[in-house]
Amino acid sequence: MKEAVKGMVVIDEEFCKGCGLCVRICPKKVLAIAEHFNSRGYYPACVVRKEECIGCGFCAQVCPDVAITVYRG
Repeated sequence: MKEAVKGMVVIDEEFCKGCGLCVRICPKKVLAIAEHFNSRGYYPACVVRKEECIGCGFCAQVCPDVAITVYRG
């Protein structure tokens, strides 16, 4: 039986500069760098495996642009 989602990551793609810190620190590999540009010309981070999020908040803590919010469920 699959476990319920423990967390949810929301990324404001317009603030993200695509530095990749969140992608590197995520223990469950929930995030990746998108294949599309935001309006500022950056490849933002995006959620690719939302069901794997454990709500640890590491991604939000390392984001220099304060573009990530983590909700725990």
